[in-house]
Amino acid sequence: MKRSGLFWVFLTPVLIWLFLLIVLPHLDLLILSFRADGGWSLENYGNFFTEPIYWLTFVRTAAYSIITTFLTLVVSLPVAFYITKLSRPGVRGFLMVLLLLPFWVSELVRVYGWMILLRESGVLNYFLLQLGLLERPVEMLYNDATMIMGLVYTSMLFMVVPLVSVMESLDDSLVEAAYDLGASKICIWRTIIIPHCKPGITSGAIVVFMLVLGNYLTPNLMGGKNSLWFTEQIYNQFIASFNWNQGAAFGFLLLVLSSGIIWVGLKITGQKLDEVAS
Repeated sequence: MKRSGLFWVFLTPVLIWLFLLIVLPHLDLLILSFRADGGWSLENYGNFFTEPIYWLTFVRTAAYSIITTFLTLVVSLPVAFYITKLSRPGVRGFLMVLLLLPFWVSELVRVYGWMILLRESGVLNYFLLQLGLLERPVEMLYNDATMIMGLVYTSMLFMVVPLVSVMESLDDSLVEAAYDLGASKICIWRTIIIPHCKPGITSGAIVVFMLVLGNYLTPNLMGGKNSLWFTEQIYNQFIASFNWNQGAAFGFLLLVLSSGIIWVGLKITGQKLDEVAS
């Protein structure tokens, strides 16, 4: 009885906090999304399908978010393996601090750092000109490749951390036995390391995908005017056009998209959400 009462004492403030800051605002936005001209209507959702710019941007955002999530996984796997299996125990904490260090400042500062590095009058162009590798400065910003690179950089930590946590439980003797039996590195990664890391891969991919899909700063600053990210469409509806009904509808369409893609990913990997979360 005492334990149960103590449990509810600590849980009640959390539930009230979630209800006031998450449930109620989303319910209000849901109601707004079905309101048009003072009445109930599906017009706000219909506008999404009748205007090509909206659904094309929607598809483009989903595609680039999946690509970014995959590239983040490809970069994070060897980093996590090096930290957990190849580095000395005394160095692992230092390496994790190095990964965390860029996230001690805001995303805006980190993105502007990349812009200073890559812009036409930036640091990278300066050194390439000094080395004679370029005859004139090259604009490296405001394209899809740079935008994806920035998204990978800003979300990499959220993939590395779950991978490190699952790789720490990987028995080193399994990898050593595979080497002794003549298995190649690709075979070891494919048959031992990646299957063992599947929960971490799935949880990291979900977090990274959600962050990238809902990102606004990086696509807007590094992608430029041609970034065509769906969050910018939502921002324009809320702030530029003051059309909260249309913006709310776009927001819930983005929520349905992310939930659907995550559901498909869980079905493909054969995992359940509660297993990944645990």
